[in-house]
Amino acid sequence: MDTQMKRGLLDVCVLAAIQYEDSYGYQIIKDMKPYMELSESTLYTILKRLETAKLLTVRTAEHDGRLRKYYRITDSGRRRIEEFKEDWKEMESIYQFITREEVGNE
Repeated sequence: MDTQMKRGLLDVCVLAAIQYEDSYGYQIIKDMKPYMELSESTLYTILKRLETAKLLTVRTAEHDGRLRKYYRITDSGRRRIEEFKEDWKEMESIYQFITREEVGNE
């Protein structure tokens, strides 16, 4: 898969993982695990990129005597998910075009 495309997909997946409630790194990885493998180093790179783009915010809170970073999606992050859904409709149409001969030849 194209690196830029994969990067964009992973960004939206991380936003989707926190769209309903704030979460932290380990929980995000756990929530995504049934769908894809994501290393901690990759996740934290994505989280930093999303924070810089103002698609999420970060707060620190104490949990069991340790500080933990919690991530919250912003309105811009929610709009990015909606944009992705619209883009995906176009991608499905392109996919149907590309595979149309395969379907017709079966």
